[in-house]
Amino acid sequence: MEARLDESDAQRAQAARVDPAAFSALYAGFHARVFRYLRLRAPSDEEAADLTQQVFVQALDALPRYDERGAPFAAWLFRIARNAAIDAQRKRRPTVDIGLLPDALLLSDEGNPEAEALRQERLERLRVLLGGLDQGQRELLALRFAGGLTAREIAVVVGRREGAVKRQLSRLIQQLREQYGER
Repeated sequence: MEARLDESDAQRAQAARVDPAAFSALYAGFHARVFRYLRLRAPSDEEAADLTQQVFVQALDALPRYDERGAPFAAWLFRIARNAAIDAQRKRRPTVDIGLLPDALLLSDEGNPEAEALRQERLERLRVLLGGLDQGQRELLALRFAGGLTAREIAVVVGRREGAVKRQLSRLIQQLREQYGER
């Protein structure tokens, strides 16, 4: 898994403002996270890859205007990713493709047809539950689990208070657990 970047992200961003070659460290640290987030928002791996490339080109372009102002670099970058996903979604019909589920649900039981059928049933139940959420709720889950962002970073991306994001994520996860367990 890629290294989790921290407060040194701002320093790396400042270095990349002077020398664009220094942007490669930020790219390496965030590429997989941005792709996973966009893959949840895009109908295919190819479109997610294209959007990811677009996000990093836009970020490199906007880097001279980047100013930390208390917001982590990750939040700034994921705001660009979110806007790219929204723009792409406007150009096509919305999808609810949840292809990047936890490994425990994705493990294949090829040798055991019964276990494979149960796995497929669990995945379908989860897809139905996630499909029943509104776009904002799916967005929060995508930023948290696919993007790997903290509640503070998500709050910056979506323009809300950190406490409100924490509460909504907590309630949302609890609601999904309860609904998943009921079936």
